[in-house]
Amino acid sequence: MLKFVKNYMDSIAGIEIYPIISLIIFFGFFVVLCWWVITAKKDYITAVSNLPLDNQNQTEL
Repeated sequence: MLKFVKNYMDSIAGIEIYPIISLIIFFGFFVVLCWWVITAKKDYITAVSNLPLDNQNQTEL
C-alpha cells in the first residue's frame, strides 16, 4: 500500500514543496506560541488559571 502511495506522489509535479510549507507553518506557530508564553504577564496567567474556580461570575439557570 505504501509503495502505491509513494509512486503516485512521485508522479505529481511540485509536490515536494508541501512538506516544506507544512514545516515552516508549524515552526512559525511554535515560535509565536513560545514567544507569547514567555512574554505573558503573570497577572493575566493567574487570572486565567483561576477562571474554573471562580464561582462569583457564574449565573444560575
